[in-house]
Amino acid sequence: MTAPPAATPQRWHTVATLGTAQTLSWASSYYLPAMLAAPMARDLGLATPTVFAAFSMALVLSALVGPAAGRAIDHHGGRPVLMATNIAFAAGLMLLGLAQGPLTLCLAWALIGLAMGSGLYEAAFSALVRLYGPDSRNAITGITLIAGFASTVGWPLSALLEAQFGWRGACFTWAALHLLLGLPLNASLPRVAPPQAAPPAGSPAAASTPAAPPLTPRPLLTTVVLAYVFAATWFVSTAMATHLPQLLQAAGATLAVAVGAGALIGPAQVAGRLAEFGLLRRVHPLLSARLAALAHPIGAAALLAVGAPAAMVFALLHGAGNGIMTIAKGTLPLVLFGHQGYGARQGWIAMPARVAQAAAPFLFGLALQRWGTGALWLSGALGLSSFVALMLLPRLRPS
Repeated sequence: MTAPPAATPQRWHTVATLGTAQTLSWASSYYLPAMLAAPMARDLGLATPTVFAAFSMALVLSALVGPAAGRAIDHHGGRPVLMATNIAFAAGLMLLGLAQGPLTLCLAWALIGLAMGSGLYEAAFSALVRLYGPDSRNAITGITLIAGFASTVGWPLSALLEAQFGWRGACFTWAALHLLLGLPLNASLPRVAPPQAAPPAGSPAAASTPAAPPLTPRPLLTTVVLAYVFAATWFVSTAMATHLPQLLQAAGATLAVAVGAGALIGPAQVAGRLAEFGLLRRVHPLLSARLAALAHPIGAAALLAVGAPAAMVFALLHGAGNGIMTIAKGTLPLVLFGHQGYGARQGWIAMPARVAQAAAPFLFGLALQRWGTGALWLSGALGLSSFVALMLLPRLRPS
Protein backbone atom coordinates (compact mmCIF):
# COMPACT_ATOMS: atom_id res chain seq x y z
CA MET A 1 0.00 0.00 0.00
CA THR A 2 1.34 3.38 -0.97
CA ALA A 3 1.81 5.83 1.85
CA PRO A 4 -0.56 8.79 1.74
CA PRO A 5 0.82 12.00 0.31
CA ALA A 6 2.81 13.99 2.81
CA ALA A 7 2.18 17.61 3.65
CA THR A 8 3.64 19.97 1.08
CA PRO A 9 6.59 21.24 3.18
CA GLN A 10 7.61 17.67 4.04
CA ARG A 11 7.23 16.59 0.42
CA TRP A 12 9.41 19.38 -0.89
CA HIS A 13 11.96 18.66 1.80
CA THR A 14 12.05 15.08 0.45
CA VAL A 15 12.43 16.41 -3.10
CA ALA A 16 15.30 18.70 -2.07
CA THR A 17 17.00 15.89 -0.16
CA LEU A 18 16.65 13.37 -2.97
CA GLY A 19 17.59 15.93 -5.62
CA THR A 20 20.80 16.80 -3.78
CA ALA A 21 21.70 13.12 -3.36
CA GLN A 22 21.01 12.57 -7.07
CA THR A 23 23.28 15.48 -7.99
CA LEU A 24 26.10 13.78 -6.08
CA SER A 25 25.41 10.39 -7.64
CA TRP A 26 25.33 11.71 -11.22
CA ALA A 27 28.37 13.97 -10.74
CA SER A 28 30.51 11.14 -9.32
CA SER A 29 29.58 8.50 -11.90
CA TYR A 30 28.05 9.48 -15.24
CA TYR A 31 29.95 12.77 -15.48
CA LEU A 32 33.23 11.47 -14.02
CA PRO A 33 35.01 10.13 -17.15
CA ALA A 34 34.81 13.43 -19.04
CA MET A 35 37.27 14.99 -16.57
CA LEU A 36 39.28 12.01 -15.30
CA ALA A 37 39.50 9.54 -18.20
CA ALA A 38 42.56 11.15 -19.81
CA PRO A 39 44.74 11.45 -16.66
CA MET A 40 43.55 8.03 -15.54
CA ALA A 41 44.64 6.48 -18.85
CA ARG A 42 48.03 8.23 -18.78
CA ASP A 43 48.82 7.06 -15.26
CA LEU A 44 47.74 3.47 -15.90
CA GLY A 45 49.50 3.27 -19.26
CA LEU A 46 46.24 2.68 -21.14
CA ALA A 47 44.58 4.26 -24.15
CA THR A 48 41.84 6.72 -23.20
CA PRO A 49 39.21 4.72 -25.16
CA THR A 50 39.95 1.81 -22.80
CA VAL A 51 38.71 3.88 -19.87
CA PHE A 52 35.58 4.83 -21.78
CA ALA A 53 35.07 1.15 -22.71
CA ALA A 54 35.09 0.31 -18.99
CA PHE A 55 32.54 3.08 -18.44
CA SER A 56 30.36 1.66 -21.24
CA MET A 57 30.53 -1.73 -19.51
CA ALA A 58 29.29 -0.02 -16.34
CA LEU A 59 26.29 1.36 -18.23
CA VAL A 60 25.42 -2.11 -19.54
CA LEU A 61 25.63 -3.54 -16.02
CA SER A 62 23.44 -0.71 -14.75
CA ALA A 63 20.80 -1.78 -17.28
CA LEU A 64 20.88 -5.38 -16.06
CA VAL A 65 20.48 -4.50 -12.38
CA GLY A 66 17.66 -1.97 -12.93
CA PRO A 67 14.63 -4.32 -12.75
CA ALA A 68 15.84 -5.99 -9.55
CA ALA A 69 16.50 -2.61 -7.94
CA GLY A 70 13.04 -1.45 -9.00
CA ARG A 71 11.39 -4.50 -7.43
CA ALA A 72 13.31 -3.87 -4.21
CA ILE A 73 12.05 -0.27 -4.13
CA ASP A 74 8.48 -1.42 -4.83
CA HIS A 75 8.70 -3.65 -1.77
CA HIS A 76 10.97 -1.79 0.66
CA GLY A 77 10.82 1.82 -0.53
CA GLY A 78 13.66 3.92 -1.86
CA ARG A 79 15.42 4.68 1.44
CA PRO A 80 17.27 1.36 2.04
CA VAL A 81 18.06 0.81 -1.64
CA LEU A 82 19.48 4.29 -2.16
CA MET A 83 21.49 4.06 1.06
CA ALA A 84 23.01 0.81 -0.20
CA THR A 85 23.94 2.48 -3.48
CA ASN A 86 25.85 5.20 -1.61
CA ILE A 87 27.97 2.47 -0.04
CA ALA A 88 28.41 0.79 -3.43
CA PHE A 89 29.37 4.09 -5.07
CA ALA A 90 31.91 4.76 -2.32
CA ALA A 91 33.41 1.26 -2.61
CA GLY A 92 33.60 1.51 -6.41
CA LEU A 93 35.23 4.94 -6.33
CA MET A 94 37.71 3.82 -3.69
CA LEU A 95 38.64 0.82 -5.84
CA LEU A 96 38.91 3.10 -8.87
CA GLY A 97 41.31 5.34 -6.97
CA LEU A 98 43.41 2.28 -6.11
CA ALA A 99 43.37 0.83 -9.64
CA GLN A 100 46.74 -0.38 -10.95
CA GLY A 101 45.76 -1.74 -14.35
CA PRO A 102 42.90 -2.73 -16.65
CA LEU A 103 41.59 -5.51 -14.38
CA THR A 104 41.10 -3.36 -11.28
CA LEU A 105 39.86 -0.52 -13.52
CA CYS A 106 37.13 -2.76 -14.94
CA LEU A 107 36.25 -4.18 -11.51
CA ALA A 108 35.87 -0.66 -10.12
CA TRP A 109 33.64 0.47 -12.97
CA ALA A 110 31.61 -2.73 -12.67
CA LEU A 111 30.86 -1.87 -9.04
CA ILE A 112 30.04 1.72 -9.97
CA GLY A 113 27.76 0.37 -12.71
CA LEU A 114 25.83 -1.72 -10.22
CA ALA A 115 25.39 1.40 -8.08
CA MET A 116 24.27 3.43 -11.10
CA GLY A 117 21.63 0.84 -11.98
CA SER A 118 20.07 1.13 -8.53
CA GLY A 119 20.90 4.71 -7.60
CA LEU A 120 20.22 7.15 -10.45
CA TYR A 121 17.02 8.68 -11.84
CA GLU A 122 14.97 5.49 -12.31
CA ALA A 123 15.52 4.56 -8.67
CA ALA A 124 14.79 8.09 -7.48
CA PHE A 125 11.57 8.23 -9.52
CA SER A 126 10.54 4.86 -8.13
CA ALA A 127 11.26 6.04 -4.59
CA LEU A 128 8.98 9.05 -5.09
CA VAL A 129 6.19 6.96 -6.61
CA ARG A 130 6.46 4.51 -3.71
CA LEU A 131 5.99 7.45 -1.35
CA TYR A 132 3.38 9.52 -3.15
CA GLY A 133 1.71 7.19 -5.65
CA PRO A 134 -0.05 8.79 -8.62
CA ASP A 135 0.56 12.26 -7.18
CA SER A 136 4.29 12.21 -7.99
CA ARG A 137 4.61 14.22 -11.20
CA ASN A 138 5.66 17.52 -9.62
CA ALA A 139 8.06 15.74 -7.26
CA ILE A 140 9.72 13.97 -10.20
CA THR A 141 10.07 17.31 -11.96
CA GLY A 142 11.55 18.80 -8.79
CA ILE A 143 14.41 16.33 -8.46
CA THR A 144 15.30 16.70 -12.15
CA LEU A 145 15.47 20.46 -11.68
CA ILE A 146 17.98 20.05 -8.86
CA ALA A 147 20.01 17.18 -10.33
CA GLY A 148 20.05 18.95 -13.69
CA PHE A 149 23.04 20.85 -12.28
CA ALA A 150 25.07 17.66 -11.77
CA SER A 151 27.39 18.40 -14.68
CA THR A 152 27.60 22.07 -13.64
CA VAL A 153 28.82 20.93 -10.21
CA GLY A 154 30.59 17.72 -11.14
CA TRP A 155 32.82 18.73 -14.03
CA PRO A 156 34.44 21.76 -12.36
CA LEU A 157 34.79 19.97 -9.02
CA SER A 158 36.36 16.89 -10.61
CA ALA A 159 38.75 19.10 -12.58
CA LEU A 160 39.67 21.07 -9.44
CA LEU A 161 40.22 17.93 -7.39
CA GLU A 162 42.34 16.38 -10.15
CA ALA A 163 44.49 19.51 -10.38
CA GLN A 164 44.98 19.63 -6.61
CA PHE A 165 45.19 15.95 -5.63
CA GLY A 166 45.41 13.96 -8.87
CA TRP A 167 42.72 11.73 -10.32
CA ARG A 168 43.10 9.20 -7.49
CA GLY A 169 42.53 11.92 -4.90
CA ALA A 170 39.45 13.04 -6.84
CA CYS A 171 38.03 9.50 -6.72
CA PHE A 172 38.74 9.23 -2.98
CA THR A 173 37.03 12.60 -2.39
CA TRP A 174 33.91 11.58 -4.30
CA ALA A 175 33.85 8.32 -2.31
CA ALA A 176 34.04 10.26 0.96
CA LEU A 177 31.22 12.55 -0.17
CA HIS A 178 28.97 9.52 -0.70
CA LEU A 179 29.60 8.39 2.87
CA LEU A 180 29.53 11.81 4.54
CA LEU A 181 26.82 13.53 2.47
CA GLY A 182 24.92 11.13 0.23
CA LEU A 183 24.35 8.39 2.81
CA PRO A 184 22.90 10.74 5.49
CA LEU A 185 20.72 12.45 2.86
CA ASN A 186 19.18 9.18 1.67
CA ALA A 187 18.92 7.95 5.28
CA SER A 188 16.67 10.94 6.01
CA LEU A 189 14.10 9.93 3.38
CA PRO A 190 10.70 8.89 4.78
CA ARG A 191 10.13 5.23 5.54
CA VAL A 192 7.27 3.44 3.82
CA ALA A 193 4.84 0.81 5.02
CA PRO A 194 5.23 -2.70 3.55
CA PRO A 195 3.03 -3.28 0.49
CA GLN A 196 -0.35 -4.74 1.33
CA ALA A 197 -0.57 -8.37 0.33
CA ALA A 198 -3.30 -9.29 -2.12
CA PRO A 199 -6.04 -11.59 -0.71
CA PRO A 200 -5.65 -15.27 -1.67
CA ALA A 201 -7.27 -16.22 -4.95
CA GLY A 202 -10.73 -17.65 -4.44
CA SER A 203 -11.18 -16.09 -1.00
CA PRO A 204 -14.26 -13.97 -0.26
CA ALA A 205 -12.06 -10.88 0.01
CA ALA A 206 -10.59 -11.53 -3.41
CA ALA A 207 -14.03 -12.11 -4.89
CA SER A 208 -15.31 -8.84 -3.46
CA THR A 209 -12.33 -6.84 -4.76
CA PRO A 210 -12.80 -6.05 -8.46
CA ALA A 211 -9.65 -6.10 -10.57
CA ALA A 212 -8.65 -2.64 -11.65
CA PRO A 213 -8.76 -2.28 -15.44
CA PRO A 214 -5.40 -1.44 -17.00
CA LEU A 215 -4.78 2.24 -17.54
CA THR A 216 -3.73 1.53 -21.11
CA PRO A 217 -5.68 -0.94 -23.27
CA ARG A 218 -2.53 -2.40 -24.91
CA PRO A 219 0.13 -2.67 -22.20
CA LEU A 220 2.65 -4.70 -24.24
CA LEU A 221 2.61 -2.23 -27.13
CA THR A 222 2.91 0.66 -24.69
CA THR A 223 5.89 -0.95 -22.93
CA VAL A 224 7.70 -1.59 -26.23
CA VAL A 225 7.03 1.95 -27.47
CA LEU A 226 8.29 3.56 -24.27
CA ALA A 227 11.38 1.36 -24.22
CA TYR A 228 12.17 2.35 -27.82
CA VAL A 229 11.48 6.05 -27.27
CA PHE A 230 13.75 6.28 -24.24
CA ALA A 231 16.47 4.20 -25.91
CA ALA A 232 16.42 6.43 -29.00
CA THR A 233 16.35 9.70 -27.10
CA TRP A 234 19.05 8.61 -24.65
CA PHE A 235 21.24 7.50 -27.56
CA VAL A 236 20.93 11.00 -29.02
CA SER A 237 21.46 12.68 -25.64
CA THR A 238 24.63 10.70 -24.89
CA ALA A 239 25.93 11.18 -28.44
CA MET A 240 25.51 14.95 -28.15
CA ALA A 241 27.09 15.02 -24.68
CA THR A 242 30.13 13.25 -26.11
CA HIS A 243 30.52 14.79 -29.58
CA LEU A 244 28.73 18.14 -29.66
CA PRO A 245 31.79 20.42 -30.00
CA GLN A 246 33.20 18.27 -32.79
CA LEU A 247 29.80 18.17 -34.51
CA LEU A 248 29.37 21.94 -34.43
CA GLN A 249 32.90 22.47 -35.71
CA ALA A 250 32.13 20.10 -38.59
CA ALA A 251 29.16 22.38 -39.34
CA GLY A 252 31.56 25.34 -39.67
CA ALA A 253 31.49 26.80 -36.14
CA THR A 254 34.69 27.98 -34.51
CA LEU A 255 35.90 26.25 -31.36
CA ALA A 256 34.77 29.25 -29.28
CA VAL A 257 31.27 29.15 -30.79
CA ALA A 258 31.07 25.36 -30.35
CA VAL A 259 32.06 25.59 -26.68
CA GLY A 260 29.66 28.50 -26.13
CA ALA A 261 26.79 26.61 -27.74
CA GLY A 262 27.58 23.54 -25.68
CA ALA A 263 27.45 25.64 -22.53
CA LEU A 264 23.83 26.53 -23.37
CA ILE A 265 22.60 22.94 -23.17
CA GLY A 266 22.58 22.80 -19.36
CA PRO A 267 20.55 26.02 -18.94
CA ALA A 268 18.26 24.92 -21.80
CA GLN A 269 17.59 21.62 -20.01
CA VAL A 270 16.68 23.49 -16.84
CA ALA A 271 14.48 25.87 -18.85
CA GLY A 272 12.70 22.90 -20.41
CA ARG A 273 12.09 21.38 -16.99
CA LEU A 274 10.79 24.71 -15.68
CA ALA A 275 8.42 24.84 -18.65
CA GLU A 276 7.23 21.34 -17.77
CA PHE A 277 6.73 22.42 -14.15
CA GLY A 278 4.90 25.61 -15.13
CA LEU A 279 3.39 25.81 -18.61
CA LEU A 280 3.01 22.08 -19.29
CA ARG A 281 2.05 20.78 -15.85
CA ARG A 282 -1.65 20.90 -16.72
CA VAL A 283 -1.34 18.94 -19.96
CA HIS A 284 -0.90 15.19 -20.31
CA PRO A 285 2.76 14.07 -20.07
CA LEU A 286 2.31 12.36 -23.43
CA LEU A 287 1.91 15.76 -25.12
CA SER A 288 5.02 17.06 -23.34
CA ALA A 289 6.97 14.01 -24.53
CA ARG A 290 5.84 14.46 -28.12
CA LEU A 291 6.93 18.09 -28.13
CA ALA A 292 10.25 17.12 -26.55
CA ALA A 293 10.86 14.39 -29.14
CA LEU A 294 10.49 16.96 -31.95
CA ALA A 295 12.96 19.44 -30.49
CA HIS A 296 16.18 17.71 -31.57
CA PRO A 297 15.02 16.94 -35.16
CA ILE A 298 13.98 20.58 -35.64
CA GLY A 299 17.33 21.78 -34.34
CA ALA A 300 19.17 19.25 -36.53
CA ALA A 301 17.27 20.41 -39.60
CA ALA A 302 18.19 24.02 -38.83
CA LEU A 303 21.88 23.15 -38.39
CA LEU A 304 21.94 21.14 -41.61
CA ALA A 305 20.19 23.91 -43.55
CA VAL A 306 21.96 26.98 -42.15
CA GLY A 307 25.21 25.66 -40.73
CA ALA A 308 27.23 27.39 -38.02
CA PRO A 309 24.84 30.39 -37.56
CA ALA A 310 22.23 27.91 -36.24
CA ALA A 311 24.58 26.38 -33.64
CA MET A 312 23.01 28.23 -30.70
CA VAL A 313 19.48 27.41 -31.85
CA PHE A 314 20.40 23.76 -32.18
CA ALA A 315 21.89 23.65 -28.68
CA LEU A 316 18.87 25.36 -27.12
CA LEU A 317 16.34 23.09 -28.83
CA HIS A 318 18.29 19.94 -28.07
CA GLY A 319 18.80 20.92 -24.43
CA ALA A 320 15.16 21.89 -23.83
CA GLY A 321 13.86 18.70 -25.43
CA ASN A 322 16.29 16.58 -23.46
CA GLY A 323 15.28 18.28 -20.22
CA ILE A 324 11.58 17.61 -20.75
CA MET A 325 12.18 14.03 -21.90
CA THR A 326 14.05 13.29 -18.66
CA ILE A 327 10.87 14.10 -16.77
CA ALA A 328 8.75 12.10 -19.23
CA LYS A 329 10.93 9.09 -18.46
CA GLY A 330 9.50 9.20 -14.94
CA THR A 331 5.96 10.46 -15.56
CA LEU A 332 4.87 8.56 -18.68
CA PRO A 333 5.12 5.07 -17.13
CA LEU A 334 3.28 6.42 -14.09
CA VAL A 335 0.29 7.82 -15.97
CA LEU A 336 0.12 5.01 -18.53
CA PHE A 337 0.45 2.06 -16.14
CA GLY A 338 -0.26 3.42 -12.66
CA HIS A 339 1.90 3.28 -9.56
CA GLN A 340 1.59 -0.43 -8.70
CA GLY A 341 4.81 -2.22 -9.67
CA TYR A 342 6.25 1.05 -10.96
CA GLY A 343 9.84 0.37 -9.87
CA ALA A 344 10.24 -2.99 -11.61
CA ARG A 345 8.53 -1.69 -14.74
CA GLN A 346 10.86 1.31 -14.81
CA GLY A 347 13.83 -1.04 -14.63
CA TRP A 348 12.67 -3.02 -17.65
CA ILE A 349 11.72 0.04 -19.70
CA ALA A 350 15.04 1.72 -18.93
CA MET A 351 17.16 -1.32 -19.82
CA PRO A 352 17.42 -0.61 -23.60
CA ALA A 353 18.14 3.06 -22.86
CA ARG A 354 21.17 2.17 -20.73
CA VAL A 355 22.51 -0.11 -23.48
CA ALA A 356 21.93 2.65 -26.05
CA GLN A 357 23.83 5.07 -23.81
CA ALA A 358 26.74 2.65 -23.70
CA ALA A 359 26.85 2.32 -27.50
CA ALA A 360 26.20 5.96 -28.40
CA PRO A 361 29.69 7.48 -28.05
CA PHE A 362 31.29 4.87 -30.32
CA LEU A 363 28.51 4.59 -32.92
CA PHE A 364 27.82 8.29 -33.29
CA GLY A 365 31.54 9.02 -33.28
CA LEU A 366 31.93 6.59 -36.18
CA ALA A 367 29.05 8.28 -38.04
CA LEU A 368 30.56 11.71 -37.41
CA GLN A 369 33.95 10.56 -38.65
CA ARG A 370 32.49 9.15 -41.87
CA TRP A 371 29.68 11.60 -42.66
CA GLY A 372 30.55 14.82 -40.85
CA THR A 373 27.41 16.87 -40.21
CA GLY A 374 25.52 14.17 -42.12
CA ALA A 375 25.53 12.29 -38.80
CA LEU A 376 22.68 14.62 -37.88
CA TRP A 377 20.50 12.60 -40.26
CA LEU A 378 20.99 9.68 -37.85
CA SER A 379 20.21 11.60 -34.66
CA GLY A 380 17.40 13.55 -36.31
CA ALA A 381 15.81 10.36 -37.64
CA LEU A 382 15.96 8.78 -34.19
CA GLY A 383 14.25 11.82 -32.67
CA LEU A 384 11.58 11.86 -35.38
CA SER A 385 10.97 8.12 -35.01
CA SER A 386 10.46 8.70 -31.28
CA PHE A 387 7.77 11.26 -32.05
CA VAL A 388 6.06 8.85 -34.46
CA ALA A 389 6.24 6.06 -31.87
CA LEU A 390 4.65 8.28 -29.24
CA MET A 391 1.83 9.08 -31.67
CA LEU A 392 1.12 5.33 -31.88
CA LEU A 393 0.43 4.98 -28.18
CA PRO A 394 -3.16 3.92 -27.54
CA ARG A 395 -5.57 6.21 -25.81
CA LEU A 396 -5.99 5.98 -22.09
CA ARG A 397 -9.24 4.63 -20.76
CA PRO A 398 -11.52 7.42 -19.47
CA SER A 399 -10.79 8.16 -15.82
